[in-house]
Amino acid sequence: MSVNRLLRVGTVAVASLGVLALSACGSDPESSANPGSTSSSNGGGDCPKGTLNAEGSSAQKNAIEEVISKYNTDKCTDVKVNYNPTGSGAGIKQFNAGQVDFAGSDSALKTEAKDGGEAEAAAAAKRCQGSPALNLPMVIGPVAIAYNVEGLEKLVVDGPTAAKIFQGTIKTWNDPAIVKLNPGAKLPSAPIAVFFRSDESGTTENFAKYLEAAGGGAWTGKPGKKWTGTGAGKEKSAGVAEGVKSTKNSITYVEWSYAVDNKLGVASVDTGSGPIDLTAETAGKALAAAKPAGTGSDLALKLDFGTKAPGAYPIVLVTYEIACSKGLPAEKTALVKSFLSYFASTDGQSSLTELNYAPLPEEIRTKVDAAIQAIS
Repeated sequence: MSVNRLLRVGTVAVASLGVLALSACGSDPESSANPGSTSSSNGGGDCPKGTLNAEGSSAQKNAIEEVISKYNTDKCTDVKVNYNPTGSGAGIKQFNAGQVDFAGSDSALKTEAKDGGEAEAAAAAKRCQGSPALNLPMVIGPVAIAYNVEGLEKLVVDGPTAAKIFQGTIKTWNDPAIVKLNPGAKLPSAPIAVFFRSDESGTTENFAKYLEAAGGGAWTGKPGKKWTGTGAGKEKSAGVAEGVKSTKNSITYVEWSYAVDNKLGVASVDTGSGPIDLTAETAGKALAAAKPAGTGSDLALKLDFGTKAPGAYPIVLVTYEIACSKGLPAEKTALVKSFLSYFASTDGQSSLTELNYAPLPEEIRTKVDAAIQAIS
């Protein structure tokens, strides 16, 4: 079955995941908070004029660039949207410093302080003139364990083996643990070259959460935006993908779209009942284990990286757009609402399937749209 066909199947699977039940997050934002707005599933409404600057997640780079192009072609021609894919950590810092109008992050704002500093959510509230910043799930992207080993057409890993590879305790491709999971495969005796994100990355944080949840104690680092395992660092998703593409016997973690674009091998993951290939359908099944983590208009999700649900590919991330609920100048508020409304619309989301992302399930999409319309 082709990738595009799998994506169409996966779209149906993801869209049917009402079990997320985001209504548990709290009541819908009042539509009266933005009277007269016509923005809905088609991203309608009047178009403002001006420039919108955003920064952050490189995982959503391909997605947001596609949506910007469609937004300017199909909806608002007089809005210039600049997005700088510097990584989630940098995006949040720039947002909290007031340098960008919204940020993209592959993890929700932290509510607890770290290393004696201020919690991300508290800093964001200050930037928003005392109002909370919103975590708006916008892009769903599976994370691939991508590799480059000549002659190895299929690779299977499980949580403990992946954790040991990326921790550095499994050092060669013909290690007994890898051989056991891949009987008959041509595994070289060469050292494993690991690449990781050198910038602060939500993808790193999500992947480390998977290694912690599924690694059976083999992963010793604490999940965070900074990598604590082994390997050579490369900047951004494009950097690690290019590192693997140009290096024999190498491996990394990277968003599925980057693995596909660079023609890298993608490992299947065994969660206990046999290898699970990465497809939109299997990634969609993993979202069934997600639970609401926010309240009201804060739509943060808690993912279950240790899921053993049949047929569920466990390593997925959700990219959030971080935006002020209040506190921006009126002209910036209009720009943020216009673009994010289109991003969350059925038109905006429909463009993501061909880029190896999954569109938001309708139950989530309508919640996101309502939260955006309540921004004032």
